[in-house]
Amino acid sequence: MPSGPTHDAITFLLTVPACVATFAATRDVWSSATVGAAFLFGGLMFGPDLDTVSRQYSRWFFLRFLWFPYRSFFNHRSRFSHGLILGALIRVVYFMGVLTLAAYLLALAWMGMSDDGVPDVQDFANAWRLVGDSVRTYLGAGFFVLSFIGLWLGAASHTFTDMAGSFVKTGRIAKFL
Repeated sequence: MPSGPTHDAITFLLTVPACVATFAATRDVWSSATVGAAFLFGGLMFGPDLDTVSRQYSRWFFLRFLWFPYRSFFNHRSRFSHGLILGALIRVVYFMGVLTLAAYLLALAWMGMSDDGVPDVQDFANAWRLVGDSVRTYLGAGFFVLSFIGLWLGAASHTFTDMAGSFVKTGRIAKFL
């Protein structure tokens, strides 16, 4: 398998073609920038090696504890961590779940300190809806889709690099597909 610096170099090199391809498809600079930023984040911080003590994992610094349950649950290089379809999707769903839990705990602490009572699920759903509406208003209607595409492409570049390394070493890629 390629080393961490090799994966990083490939991520940086492929960011430009990802931006160019997005611009060619959308003719929108903002969309290209969104996909490019998400591609970099996906390749450097959100890739499939978060299930091990890796460069990606270490880059989370004091927030790396957020990935401990993910590391404990998934085997390294399984279809669920390195898989092209499920890998990025599982990480996005996992991370959104962690953010939701953290936001709920912060809201609970805030409400507890201000004696406003405990927020119920409907209050919390309304708050997330407001966040989503604000993102769509200020960052564009396609921001979430473009961000996911960039995250997926960044993680996929890592997986494709691993597949190429595996193919060179063993002549098989089937376990990644």
